[in-house]
Amino acid sequence: MKLIETIAAALLMSTLMITLPGCDKDGPMEEAGEEIDDTVEETGDAIKDATDGN
Repeated sequence: MKLIETIAAALLMSTLMITLPGCDKDGPMEEAGEEIDDTVEETGDAIKDATDGN
């Protein structure tokens, strides 16, 4: 049982070491999503500013 737990832990750590460095760089979809988020936030701010004046 101890051997299985050790192997499972080693596999998990290996998987994380391989996959996590790939998250450092933003891909084109991540950049597009950030641009959309910024646009939505700016639009919300503009609507809020426009309605505050009335």
